Amino acid sequence: MNSVRRLVRYFSTLPNGKVTLWCYLIWYLHTVVRHFDASPTLWLNSAGISAVIGLALILSVGGAGAARADRWQTFRLFVMPFCVSSFSSLIKGRGYFLIFPPSASELMTSVGLCAAFVCLTRALRAVAGRRWESQSPRPG
Repeated sequence: MNSVRRLVRYFSTLPNGKVTLWCYLIWYLHTVVRHFDASPTLWLNSAGISAVIGLALILSVGGAGAARADRWQTFRLFVMPFCVSSFSSLIKGRGYFLIFPPSASELMTSVGLCAAFVCLTRALRAVAGRRWESQSPRPG
C-alpha cells in the first residue's frame, strides 16, 4: 500500500515538463507496440547511439560529477537518444509525417493515451491537493 501512495504522490506532484516527458514515453511505447521489429541490429544500433549521445549529453551538463548527483536525469539522457533512434527506425517507410502516423486510428490512440495520462495527473493533483489541505493545521 505504501508503494501505491508513493506513486499517487509522485504523479500528483509532477511538474508540467515531466508530464510532457511521460507523454513522450507513452507515444513512443505505443509506436513500439504497433511496429515492433525484433531485429537485433535495430536495437543494438539504438543502444550504440544512446551510449555515444548520452555520454556527450552528460559531458554537456557538467560531466561525471553531475551524473552522480541526479541518477534519473542521467538515465533520461541515455534513454532519450535510444528512443529517438529506435523510433525513427521503426517508422521508416511507414508513411509517418514527422512523428504522426498515417493511420487516423493509430494517431487517435496515441493522442488519447496521452490525454488520458494528463487527465489522470490533473485529477490526482486535484484530489491530493484537497487531501493535503485538509490534513494541514488551520491557523487560528
